[in-house]
Amino acid sequence: MSGDAVAQARRWYVQRLSAMVLALCVAAHLALIFFAVHRGLDAAAILGRTRGSVVFGAFYTVFVAAAAAHVPPGLMNIAVEWFGWPTRRALWFGRAFGLLIVGAGLRAVYAVVVGP
Repeated sequence: MSGDAVAQARRWYVQRLSAMVLALCVAAHLALIFFAVHRGLDAAAILGRTRGSVVFGAFYTVFVAAAAAHVPPGLMNIAVEWFGWPTRRALWFGRAFGLLIVGAGLRAVYAVVVGP
């Protein structure tokens, strides 16, 4: 198997594994939203529960990491198949977008867990 085929297979596995993690994270996130709405919690009450919570921070950090791992291979494939970009260019585009997800996601987790 050539190096390119190995890299492609790794991206495929990363995307599939991250999809499994994302499915669990989305289900838990929706359950948390349902719980908060059902209990009538407002933003202040939610932030009161999330401030300083290591568990909350860890969960959403895993969520961010899974999204950041999942999106780049998909964007790369879209850029190659739809726009005809060379694989190398599309790969860098996907990676850059993944870094954007990491930055924005971790900033949001920090803001909710630690505060402004």
